[in-house]
Amino acid sequence: MMARTRKLTHLGARGEARMVDVTDKPATERIAIAEGRVVMTESTLDLVLKGDAKKGDVLGAARIAGIQGAKRTHELIPLCHPLPITKVTVDIVPDRKLPGLVVRSTVKVTGQTGVEMEALTAVSVACLTIYDMVKAAERGMRIEGVRLLEKHGGKSGSYRAEE
Repeated sequence: MMARTRKLTHLGARGEARMVDVTDKPATERIAIAEGRVVMTESTLDLVLKGDAKKGDVLGAARIAGIQGAKRTHELIPLCHPLPITKVTVDIVPDRKLPGLVVRSTVKVTGQTGVEMEALTAVSVACLTIYDMVKAAERGMRIEGVRLLEKHGGKSGSYRAEE
């Protein structure tokens, strides 16, 4: 089966980068869910969960940083539109099998363009904040698996990542 070629919307006719014109798109409810992981040793995970990190509340700081990241995505990703985000959640769950933390963000808007980049940015910034908060205990932590899990709304409809 031949793969369908899709047009890259952020490129103009001559290949120049451009911001997509969403003027004529209807404002609809859009939601995106993203995920990432911070892999660390069991002892570092215990330090985070006990609240004994030198810099303070790792999980609280990471949640706030992720929310702030989602709100400022348009300042970080050059061709993203500034959006009136109506909901951002950042959930961080320990996973002893990694060992480490699983970070998940849900972002919602009623607008003319989607919030996939905002959800991915929220997860990325939260993961980076976790790293920053405990790097004194372990510099070898890994941030991995940052990806879009789901998106709903807009012209392209729904997407759900395969497990």
